[in-house]
Amino acid sequence: MRGELHSEAMGSGSTTGGVVALTIPARAEYIALCRLALTGIARTRALQAEIVADLKLALTEACSNSVRHAYDEGRDGVVQVSYRLDEERMEVEVADDGAGFDPGVLERAQEELDEGGLGIAIIRAVTDELEIGPNPRGAGSRLRFSKYLN
Repeated sequence: MRGELHSEAMGSGSTTGGVVALTIPARAEYIALCRLALTGIARTRALQAEIVADLKLALTEACSNSVRHAYDEGRDGVVQVSYRLDEERMEVEVADDGAGFDPGVLERAQEELDEGGLGIAIIRAVTDELEIGPNPRGAGSRLRFSKYLN
């Protein structure tokens, strides 16, 4: 699969309040690009290193879940990542148009802390807010997390 990357910035043109969106092929080698984008966005505000590290860990776990679980073996797909930075928090959304998930499986994974549940537990531990559900733009899943900056 030839990867096509797309990035766009929307908003007022200031360093805060806009959205940066990135679409990557659902392949593990592209997750580093999502981390680099987050690092670049964080530099516009000189965020604390600990906050950036927590966000990068959560982003890696979220993207890895989409890459591993969203698409059947051999099926090409994409992962859409959007970043929003404002004065109070950084919000990241990771979405795919894959198979989606069974909320019951997520609840059991949380209780048992198996491989998938451990990733969600890590995200929950290092962020301030977490939402997981179906992708509102169609099939697939969406995971959104945020971290307060102060």
